[in-house]
Amino acid sequence: MTHRWMVYFLAGSTLIACRPEEMEDPAVYDPTPYVLATGHFPAPPLSGDNLPTQAGVRLGRMLFYEKSLSRDGSMACADCHRQTDGFSDSRVLSIGVEGLPGLRQSMPTFNLAWHRNGMFWDGRSPTLRHQALQPIQDPLEMNETLERVVQKLNDMPMYRDQFVRAFGDDVITEERIGLAIEQFMVTIISQNTKYDRFLRGEITLTDEEERGRQLFFGEFDPQGIKKGAECFHCHGGFNFTNDLFMNNGLDAEADFADPGRFAVTGVASDMARFKTPSLRNIALTAPYMHDGRFPDLASVIDHYNTGVKSSPTVDFLLQYNLNPGGLKLDASDKSDLIAFLHTLTDTTLLTNPAFASPF
Repeated sequence: MTHRWMVYFLAGSTLIACRPEEMEDPAVYDPTPYVLATGHFPAPPLSGDNLPTQAGVRLGRMLFYEKSLSRDGSMACADCHRQTDGFSDSRVLSIGVEGLPGLRQSMPTFNLAWHRNGMFWDGRSPTLRHQALQPIQDPLEMNETLERVVQKLNDMPMYRDQFVRAFGDDVITEERIGLAIEQFMVTIISQNTKYDRFLRGEITLTDEEERGRQLFFGEFDPQGIKKGAECFHCHGGFNFTNDLFMNNGLDAEADFADPGRFAVTGVASDMARFKTPSLRNIALTAPYMHDGRFPDLASVIDHYNTGVKSSPTVDFLLQYNLNPGGLKLDASDKSDLIAFLHTLTDTTLLTNPAFASPF
């Protein structure tokens, strides 16, 4: 369905306008499970108290694209997490309903079913259901109250009906809004990249991509000395993230502008530490870092090659980068590494109708 409103011509030349969901049969509770398309990934550790159902996921998708969740009706979750941008934001900082920029770059919202170490760059939200409600209330983002959101949804018959289908009755609460959005977000799965097809034995990588793969995971030179970018230490596993909070040497201590994880924990060693994002779809999700300071992948690689700065909390895995000459990657190394990173792009994510607006 591509139009938010549909118009039907009835007998007597009466025109009735309604949303697609309002033309359905009477609402009945539907607990039919939603089967996640996990492919070759391990089963995600879903919360047992909110397993996705077809009706719950549908409601969550509606809410994810619902602009009424913002104060002036101009902004939805999807406006800062656009499907065409790999569910991220191509702007350095997202702009909220008051025209004010956010404080950090929007993180991609795919494969979150496997994240279990807090949401947001600083991990301040323990669960997806909690995270989903925060942008609604943030004055720099949607700038609305949950009480007003509940009232607005109550005023829409299609939402009361959909809450019946998802939860068994038409009671709309803040908690249920979070649960529904959580159900939809865990279904946004990206697992069909060129690299995935390579792992499945369906294709081969080009010479440049294979060379980049070796650099990414580290290799031995003819003398038996380990070398390479070894990105896998922080971006390993099937989802290309360690799901930890790290200081990756963006700034020296005197230049710390954002406390990162420290603002949540108050622990000194967490100063300027941020969540390690997945490198899946990294070519789609520029700009990079929590503040969007790097416009392209070449800038990111240059940082790790020679730009890492020392500070009391810089991660020990980056100590080698601090050596004179850094990682000693030459122009060919950088080009090949970028070629490999492009194999982590899942173009099907950008067009999958299951993740698109239902309106």
